[in-house]
Amino acid sequence: MKKDMRFLCYPFMRENAPTVDFEIRTDSLTTRIGEAISVTDIPEVMEDLCYLQPMVYHLNGSVRGKLAITEQDLAELSDMYDRYVAEVKEQIDQFVLPQGTHAACILHVCRSEAKKSVRALHHVMLERAVPEHLMDYANLLANVFFVMAVYVNKQHGVDEIPFVSKSYPTKRKKKEETHT
Repeated sequence: MKKDMRFLCYPFMRENAPTVDFEIRTDSLTTRIGEAISVTDIPEVMEDLCYLQPMVYHLNGSVRGKLAITEQDLAELSDMYDRYVAEVKEQIDQFVLPQGTHAACILHVCRSEAKKSVRALHHVMLERAVPEHLMDYANLLANVFFVMAVYVNKQHGVDEIPFVSKSYPTKRKKKEETHT
């Protein structure tokens, strides 16, 4: 007798393969991007998020199924990163606390979810070959969400709060070293 699909949330759930964890992580990230879209009031950020949301599902399927993320997709994501960095380079020269507007906070959650996806993809790569540009794409996604969050805060006049670790010493910049 055929299983009633109402009682199956995901067909691969009982597999032991790390692919399952990667797919669940990227699904969570895609959901969080949807949440970010729902609260973003900056048109260019909303447009970029609407582009990224299906791309994360393409990343998801590129491991188990047909490779859907290309080197060109990686280049486009890199260009997106560069656009945001050009706007916030002064604000990201140090580690900052994940805070600010509601949209920025959700983008920081997206960053964190993307990092979890990177870690899950690393576990997949320990078991099987995965094209390196997929790992690059996943890592860059996390960085894009970070600079987007800082950009959103900047657009709303919210200052970043630097985080100074008590656990890890900070390195002085070369300019400071030459002046002391």
